[in-house]
Amino acid sequence: MSGEDTESTSNGAETAPSPAEPGPALPIKPETAGFTPLVTVVGFHHARGPEVETWFGVEDGFDPAEEFKWSLLPFMALSDGAHASEEDFSYFTLLKPKTDKSPATSLFGISCTRQIDSTQLINRPDDVTRSTVQKAVVVIADNPKSFGMLRQRLGIVTHAWFDQRDFSDVDILKGLQESLAEEKSRGDLESVSEQDQFIGMSLRELIHEFRWQTLVLLKSCLLQPKMLFFGSRCDRLCMVQFALVSLIPGLMRNLQDCADPELNTYESQLSKPTSLQSSNRSSLLSFMGLPLQIFGKGSLFGPYTPLQQLDILADFGTKSYIVGSTNSLLLQQKDRYSDILINLDEDTVNITSASLRNALTLTAADRRWIDGIYHEVSETWDEANPSRPKTLQYLGSEEYIRAQFEAYILGLVSSVKYHQFIVENPDTGSTTEADPAVDYGLDWVEAWSGTENYRMWNQYTDANLFAVSEPKHPCAGGLTMDDVQRRIADQVKDLHLDERFAQGREVLGRNFAVGREKATSMFNRIYSDMEYLRESQRRRAEDAARAQDAGAEQQPSSPASTAPSSASVVPPVDLNKAQQSVQTAGARASAYMSSWASWAGEKRKTGGWGAGWGRKASATPTNSTPTSPMEKASVEFQPMGSSMKSEDPAGHRQQPSFSESILSGASSSAGRPGTGQEEADLDMGRKATTKEAQGGDQGPKNT
Repeated sequence: MSGEDTESTSNGAETAPSPAEPGPALPIKPETAGFTPLVTVVGFHHARGPEVETWFGVEDGFDPAEEFKWSLLPFMALSDGAHASEEDFSYFTLLKPKTDKSPATSLFGISCTRQIDSTQLINRPDDVTRSTVQKAVVVIADNPKSFGMLRQRLGIVTHAWFDQRDFSDVDILKGLQESLAEEKSRGDLESVSEQDQFIGMSLRELIHEFRWQTLVLLKSCLLQPKMLFFGSRCDRLCMVQFALVSLIPGLMRNLQDCADPELNTYESQLSKPTSLQSSNRSSLLSFMGLPLQIFGKGSLFGPYTPLQQLDILADFGTKSYIVGSTNSLLLQQKDRYSDILINLDEDTVNITSASLRNALTLTAADRRWIDGIYHEVSETWDEANPSRPKTLQYLGSEEYIRAQFEAYILGLVSSVKYHQFIVENPDTGSTTEADPAVDYGLDWVEAWSGTENYRMWNQYTDANLFAVSEPKHPCAGGLTMDDVQRRIADQVKDLHLDERFAQGREVLGRNFAVGREKATSMFNRIYSDMEYLRESQRRRAEDAARAQDAGAEQQPSSPASTAPSSASVVPPVDLNKAQQSVQTAGARASAYMSSWASWAGEKRKTGGWGAGWGRKASATPTNSTPTSPMEKASVEFQPMGSSMKSEDPAGHRQQPSFSESILSGASSSAGRPGTGQEEADLDMGRKATTKEAQGGDQGPKNT
């Protein structure tokens, strides 16, 4: 049998009516063209609530809402909380009842909701009494595969219609419906859907937000519990569900039974495949029993489910569902309406059933596998464009993620078939250690074996399925060093240490800079005060010396009266001049300390310091002349308590003052010791000592 025959007979779900061949434009026969897309407008009336206003694409006088009993259509199109945003989208499912020409099936709707200030309307109707007008433009089609393209077109058309500020002009809406009907007749919508253009948020965003819990949600879908998604934004709420459903290969093309728990057309058309074309992906998936139909008898899929539809959720015939709601009232009754609650506002997954929680515990192989995918996504994450990797390569892309999940599910179904073979043939020598189903979790396999989709899959697949695809987990085997390093790297990244350290470094640097500035200003202020005092003392001493010299010239016969008169004629200090000298104190201090340190280092190297320090005056010949002023100062200077003494005329030895020793060294440098010049210098030293004693209580001496 050829590959084309395999496609048509291996799986009854693939035998749905094909798109009509291009023919006459309009009218289109329903039995040849399928369901023609419809466009409708839903408005919010202040007294009657949401209601359908008009239809496009139907005959005059025909109301599909009444004909098909779509009483909840207005509530699905205008979601709760849509008034809180400028634009919002809602996705929902509708049941098209059985007719004489077509069986019962599921239809899919997408609506774009906007609002405008009523004062901006050109033609304001009389029944508009509120400050804003809220309306939704809805497109209803028989397949959600083209919703990715429809969402963009619907948003543009709705925005343009509101910009007209005249809702009576609906030509743009008629043009939208006519273009969709024409594309349907040519088969363009089907060709777009065959390119695997999935709707919903990108899988990169799904994995980036839910990380390892993405695999928990997928395995939960296969167990068919009651899953409730909650979120304040309807657009994101619906896209997460469609993205999750699209992870099951082939399921997006087989959602004809998801609108009502009573539908079961998929299984009625299903048959066991009898041939395989391994080079054909569709043939391989069909032979492996994919898609795993989680929406069949007793199941429901409602991306957005209003509160008016809760009676269907609580019905006895509804065994499982995946629904979403934007009303927080459901959170108060989560135990009644859900086995698993996914809160998108808080990014939490709450599993209320204990048995379900045990089954959904990921194995080590599962965790390594999903961590590897998350690592590739996080390494190529681009905030500007989350749907595409920043490297623009295959790793981390949408195609990469879908290929990984497809390989995971193929390995899953093959491993479960091999597990059945081991259980049914215990004498083959196989042990539980060789059972590949262990890597997927035996608790989960046991729970899955009790679901409707497992029964359907097991009934219409070959018992030796594992001979076609290797029964092995993608990450089977023990932990490797790469796994450990990846786990540690992800855990460290979760701590956001770089951000915290960056903040700490910034705060520390800022505090250090402030502290350094304060310390610098404090030391500068202290040094400035010291220089100011020293400058003031020096000027007072100079003024006192000048006054003393002037008094000595006027009264040479009474030197005893010099000191009192000089103290009494000390002029005031010139503060302005002293402040000017303080400004250059820092530069002079640094230059002074550098020269002093250089001189001290040279003296240590040559031994001059040790030779001059503590040496007696008798060691220096009377007629010798020091070679430099510094050596003269070192020879004459002796610390307190040293043996260097001077004698008075009477022969008594006395301790010389510091000023005298310095001045005597200076006199020796003139080369004429013992002359009248030396006596004059000594006299000047005594005067300086007297001035220092007089100014000692004013501040520190200039040493």
